[in-house]
Amino acid sequence: MTKTRSLVAAFAIFFLLGSCLVLAQQNPPQRNPMTFFVTSVPIGDGGNLGGLAGADVHCQKLATAVGAGGRTWHAYLSTQARPGQPAINARDRIGTGPWYSQKGEMIARDLAHLHGDTHELARLGNNLNKLTGLTEKGETVPGLYDYADPRDNDWEYVKTTPFSNRHEMLTGTQTDGRAFTGTDLDYTCDNWTSNKDPDPQQVQAQGQGRGGPLGAGPGRPNAQIGFPDRNGGGNGSWNSSHGTRGCSQAALPRTHGVGMFYCFAIN
Repeated sequence: MTKTRSLVAAFAIFFLLGSCLVLAQQNPPQRNPMTFFVTSVPIGDGGNLGGLAGADVHCQKLATAVGAGGRTWHAYLSTQARPGQPAINARDRIGTGPWYSQKGEMIARDLAHLHGDTHELARLGNNLNKLTGLTEKGETVPGLYDYADPRDNDWEYVKTTPFSNRHEMLTGTQTDGRAFTGTDLDYTCDNWTSNKDPDPQQVQAQGQGRGGPLGAGPGRPNAQIGFPDRNGGGNGSWNSSHGTRGCSQAALPRTHGVGMFYCFAIN
């Protein structure tokens, strides 16, 4: 009798374990849907993105291609004030969060967390880094030392080499996610409508710009950028590190970018 009871108990345990395994296979853990990504490809016309509207369309197109087009996507870009046109802050166009990468990892829970609005949040930082700053396809963005090649600053090489260094994201914004003030410095490639470069004579006369060789001088076409991997020149900020050498497609790789930017789902 004791032997029979033991066999029955063993069979019951085996059955329960098998049932749990089947249920686990039928109901795998749900991953948070993607609500943030880095564009896998640029528009291809330097800082001329077709304005904010053109950049948003690019985000929506890339999201749709991977099955995430059911959400409304906006580019994380600021614009500067122009006569009759107020400035637009990048942080005001991306919803309220939380935002998750293509792998379901949280980037930030809200705007304050994303931008470090308090001393404590700034100290902790958001969760945007090399491993989470992924494209809509779930790809890691090649950075400074991934596939080092002296031709990484040459667009003719970069445009056919998808693993070349391209870790600069166009933002046109300050670290708090707000637009730059003033009209004498261009941080947004004329509000994302210009693919022009500085006049060489003007650059020479200004000593490569009052902000240094990576900064914007008065009237110089330029775009402020950030790094999703937090590894680069300037302060290494994810959204406001330094400026480009111009707004043409050929100029962007000179500081290791190709015209990519951040996309956030606003709903």
